[in-house]
Amino acid sequence: MPASLKTEFLGQSFENPFMNASGVHCMSKRELDELKNSGAGSYITKSSTTLSREGNPAPRYHSVPLGSINSMGLPNEGFDYYLDYVLQYQKENPENVPPFFSVAGMSLNENLELLKKIQDSEYRGITELNLSCPNVPGKPQVAYDFEITKEILTKAFEFFKKPLGVKLPPYFDFAHFDIMAKILNEYPLAYVNCINSIGNGLYIDIEREAVVIKPKDGFGGLGGEYVKPTALANVRAFYTRLNPSIRIIGTGGIRTGQDAFEHILCGATMLQVGTELYKEGASIFERLGKELKEIMEKKGYNSIEEFRGKLNNL
Repeated sequence: MPASLKTEFLGQSFENPFMNASGVHCMSKRELDELKNSGAGSYITKSSTTLSREGNPAPRYHSVPLGSINSMGLPNEGFDYYLDYVLQYQKENPENVPPFFSVAGMSLNENLELLKKIQDSEYRGITELNLSCPNVPGKPQVAYDFEITKEILTKAFEFFKKPLGVKLPPYFDFAHFDIMAKILNEYPLAYVNCINSIGNGLYIDIEREAVVIKPKDGFGGLGGEYVKPTALANVRAFYTRLNPSIRIIGTGGIRTGQDAFEHILCGATMLQVGTELYKEGASIFERLGKELKEIMEKKGYNSIEEFRGKLNNL
């Protein structure tokens, strides 16, 4: 019997757990349509702000041997552009689960206003609140401020009744895992997404003796193979600390079926692909699905739930 990649997430059934990471291959409606027609189980819009943003000056993304470094600065077409897209999708595909919708306000009030617009709209999908953009000059990552995070979630859940997940930055200390998990467990969150890029890395071109991206004097978020161990640690840390009703989306360093298997073994239910999607294009999802199936069949697993979260300790 061939292994099945079918995934249950928030009461919805997906053909497989793979998605794009918000920020990659999702800026335009054309790119979103390419994801719709790819082998991904679902997909997510670019994190949007109220109005369109050009983002940081180029060059702002650079592929490196073990991944990528970027300082994009939240370029996007604006909230209404993506809301129009998901509502049109719902109209044309009434039986399907619509794409996930990502928002990333530049302030507490903007985040709340964006969530109010989603609550008041006909959108019936899953919203992701990005609390972890590390590449906007002068703006700290919200989720590193525990009090502000608690304030946003408290005010959001006073009115927001649709499924809501949050995208988190990487944490590096057990005390921070404990503190954030305690906060998140107070709210009816649908999921947490671990992780966004590791903020403020630096990559040097030795020939030019220079940095490789322009914004922030070359400082940018790291993605790809560099971040997989940190991503796995965050997935595992929150899987073992959060209420079982809060699911985990694993993001960071997924470039092979083995990487996907490891994220699921740590507790992830869905998986998002960023750097490798940027490098390979939307065809990557067919390859990842094939490779994950091969690993599962070799190990005798018929379904993802047979091994999800069952990482062994020594």
